Amino acid sequence: MLDHPITDIFFDLDHTLWDFEKNSALTYEQIFREQEVTVTLPDFLEIYIPLNLQYWKMYREGRINKERLRYERLKTVFDRLNYTISDTQILLLADEYIRHLSSKTHLMPHSIEVLEYLKGKYRLHIITNGFREVQHRKLENSRLTPYFIEVIDSERAGVRKPDPKIFEMALEVAEVPAQKALMIGDSLEADIIGSRKAGLQALHFNVHNEPLHEYCPIIHHLQEIKSYL
Repeated sequence: MLDHPITDIFFDLDHTLWDFEKNSALTYEQIFREQEVTVTLPDFLEIYIPLNLQYWKMYREGRINKERLRYERLKTVFDRLNYTISDTQILLLADEYIRHLSSKTHLMPHSIEVLEYLKGKYRLHIITNGFREVQHRKLENSRLTPYFIEVIDSERAGVRKPDPKIFEMALEVAEVPAQKALMIGDSLEADIIGSRKAGLQALHFNVHNEPLHEYCPIIHHLQEIKSYL
């Protein structure tokens, strides 16, 4: 169970509320069709999905910027597939992906149900490493915006999760002490370890089958949040 009464809940967005993998796959399906890229989508995604997680880890650690992330994750996949494509085409696909991604609106199962359950009892916020222009459109298009008071993104904070400073900024903006705040997210490294270092309580929504740990309780379905709150 949680250690202290909670007043404020901070959610991660991608993979936690917004179904990143499904929306991403639909976006690539669309832009490959429009740009006449003839790779087989399942073959592309088999390489892309774990690779994208690796590139986001490098981005969190400050080893690459967002321009390199957007280009290199595609370049690497096409190279591994032995698919001939120009840098110009890759850059176009990278731009088209960002342009269309936020228009997809699939959510993780029971997201709205859980938010409806929580909204009258707690103040709800978002903390995300995603790019500001994309994340705000995702929230708006998915009709999630009304549920949240503050949206803290890494560009606004100047640092990325798991840096405790982004969580400290979120606490300051929300005007809540750490012991009364709860972080819910899918990444053990970014969401859980980072928030715990800043003094928040946490629930790990373990959708990636990460190893068992003792940082906080672990859930596998969003509905399980109700048993803690």
